[in-house]
Amino acid sequence: MPFNLPGVLVPFHLLINPRLVVPSIIVKDIRQLDFSALYKAGYRGAVFDKDNCLTIPHEDRLVPELVDAWRECRETFGPANVLIVSNTAGSHLDVGEIEAESVSHHLSAPVLRHASLKPSYACIKSIRAYFSSLPRPVKDEELVVVGDRLLTDIVMANRMSHRTPHLPSTPNGEASEKTPLVERDDLPRPERIGPLAVWTEGLWKRENLALRALEQGLLKGAERWVLKPQEAAWRESLQYRFVKPVPAAEEIAEMKEGWIRRLLRRIR
Repeated sequence: MPFNLPGVLVPFHLLINPRLVVPSIIVKDIRQLDFSALYKAGYRGAVFDKDNCLTIPHEDRLVPELVDAWRECRETFGPANVLIVSNTAGSHLDVGEIEAESVSHHLSAPVLRHASLKPSYACIKSIRAYFSSLPRPVKDEELVVVGDRLLTDIVMANRMSHRTPHLPSTPNGEASEKTPLVERDDLPRPERIGPLAVWTEGLWKRENLALRALEQGLLKGAERWVLKPQEAAWRESLQYRFVKPVPAAEEIAEMKEGWIRRLLRRIR
């Protein structure tokens, strides 16, 4: 795992703004995301982490279970509007950009080339530069940022937010094309708008468990002690609107797998 100075400094930023670690919605994996609903709501692009989000860590091929969801995502937003941002592939650690080319080939999606690791502001600048260069530029508040790490992916997404401007009402109550519809509902508005930060809590391969436990502890603390009731209500509305339920068959399989793992641990 490469040394990530921007990531190491995040806890100090959380002392000032602990909300940075709070995702907009939480899913097991990208199969739960309703991409059609996201598009109808005004979102026009997506940023994905690679390891443990789309692929098994240190591999370049898409997890087979995600093939249909990944196809739906790319067809919904358009191939150029789905960007992979990794702290390995496409970063300064990717000598000769060999890994970036491999990931882009296997996932049929562009991989961002960036000199600074997530969640640095330099990386954010590179993401903005990419989406502003598209034939139809995509704004920060029109993006969905998806990743499995709270201290990198989610913090980066929340750093891209800005204070909510005054939104003029429309005669028919519908949103304009420039603003996602989630900003127009009769719900408590957040104080800031920006990308929809999606945390995938499921793991395709268990790694960095101590760090992940720390991240979850920070999240629970922020949810309990920092978030206001209206913020919690807003997150709940997003969860209801954009997240598909986990199929019952998968829940049963997951429970069985959990018992098997527990049994194996006892035997060892």
